[in-house]
Amino acid sequence: MRTAILPALRLALVTLVLTGLAYPLLVTGLARGLFPWRAGGSLEARDLLTVGSDLIAQPFTGPGYLQPRPSAAGRGWDAMSSGGSNLGPTSKALRDRVAAEATRLRAENPEARQDVPADLVTTSASGLDPHLSPVAAAWQVPRIARARGLDPSRVEGVVREQLEGRDLGFLGEPRVNVLRVNLALDRRFGAPPQSGHVPAAGAR
Repeated sequence: MRTAILPALRLALVTLVLTGLAYPLLVTGLARGLFPWRAGGSLEARDLLTVGSDLIAQPFTGPGYLQPRPSAAGRGWDAMSSGGSNLGPTSKALRDRVAAEATRLRAENPEARQDVPADLVTTSASGLDPHLSPVAAAWQVPRIARARGLDPSRVEGVVREQLEGRDLGFLGEPRVNVLRVNLALDRRFGAPPQSGHVPAAGAR
């Protein structure tokens, strides 16, 4: 019995040390050394204060800000309750929610001529997606420009500057990060008269 148990215990101990301690420490050290900003949570700051992570969406509601897609995570954009609605395409609740969201968006964006982009009325699988398609961002530009008293071309310029291409040139789709765009708008033009939600110090 002893000849069977002792080797098994030694193997379990070595495996625990290697996979439970040494490997995680090695990977964490490499990540912090090679990608310190990403490893630290991709935190964005304003006036030297952390206002959020560009990996997690926030509920911007003010007309002068780019607004994110809806969220089914907790009460919305809750990193502790990440998840989708799990409503299927035949769900009446989903159809009603999308229709209500589209109606609200059209009322708040009367200058937008095209149909409401799909990602502005649908939630992501995590409920925390911080990105919008370029089309969804451009669709909101007239409202943002009106709220800030700017020519739309100036807002378009900020959105264009924040455009992220495909990873490695071929993975994913072009996109814009909502938090980064809103911080860039405030840096360039100052906060709008009716701010709505703006990133709070220490948020997320």
